[in-house]
Amino acid sequence: MPPRTTQGSTSTVRRQNDSSVVEFILLGFSNFPELQAHMFGAFLVIYLVTLMGNALIISVILLDQSLHIPMYLFLQNLSVVEASFSTTITPEMLVVLSTEKTTISFGCCFAQMYFIILFGGTECFLLGAMAYDRFAAICHPLSYPVIMNQRVFMKLVMLSWVSWIMVATVQTTWVFSFPFCGSKDINHLFCETPPVLELVCADTFLFEIYAFTGTILIILMPFLLILLSYIRILFAILKMSSTTGRQKAFSTCASHLTSVTLFFGTGCMTYLQPKSRYSPDTKKLMSLAYTLLTPLLNPLIYSLRNNEMKRAVMKLWRRKMTLHTA
Repeated sequence: MPPRTTQGSTSTVRRQNDSSVVEFILLGFSNFPELQAHMFGAFLVIYLVTLMGNALIISVILLDQSLHIPMYLFLQNLSVVEASFSTTITPEMLVVLSTEKTTISFGCCFAQMYFIILFGGTECFLLGAMAYDRFAAICHPLSYPVIMNQRVFMKLVMLSWVSWIMVATVQTTWVFSFPFCGSKDINHLFCETPPVLELVCADTFLFEIYAFTGTILIILMPFLLILLSYIRILFAILKMSSTTGRQKAFSTCASHLTSVTLFFGTGCMTYLQPKSRYSPDTKKLMSLAYTLLTPLLNPLIYSLRNNEMKRAVMKLWRRKMTLHTA
């Protein structure tokens, strides 16, 4: 029989484990060193394009008064989230790919996990709010200014941010309150909850139940809101007698539907797969779908498919060229 451990000695071991953790090691794709240089170049280009694309949307909406309506103000908030989410992950990812052994401090790992949860969850809620805005505009056009007034808009934006600030605070604090012992190698490109949780030497059953049920409930709410909104929108569009009206309604929803498909599709592909189905390296590649592709493609989707955005961009470009040649 193994020797019995007193409660006092267990507490001492826990304190020692907690105090000894000052940094973690991010392994990245260390098993494929020949690919890391190519990945570094590709990810750097993607990151720069992502920042420029989202900065363009934020600037255009800020400078063009005609775009100061809920539809585009929601989009502006979405671009802030996308740029912030990408900045939380990609720079550290580039460091991992450019060095043989990358360490990240306990505090930096905590902060990275916190902001990943915050920005990822906020985007989920913003997409739900944007679907409700399209529902109000298409299904109730006459009462739209009342349904989606400035006060309602601010409440939805605040709900998106504040609710996930609380979730991120609780979840991240709970994860890092566990004792870490043994290996400090995080088999991932960044400090995401599942790979960090694998290093915990304590019973995480309650946390896993909380994380699973909480994630399902919190993500299910905006997803159901999006689903119900677009069912109502579809019926409203089919009842329209004007072909031009149908095309305009479909056009205003197409960009948002594409973003929703990207976000929830890549998220489900990453998180709702059986744990044993994929190798750690495959999971890392899958995580790149929502960390790199979604922030990159959203600005392109909204700027290329939206006539108002294209008009505003061209207007600002002509104004800049006029000032430059004057």
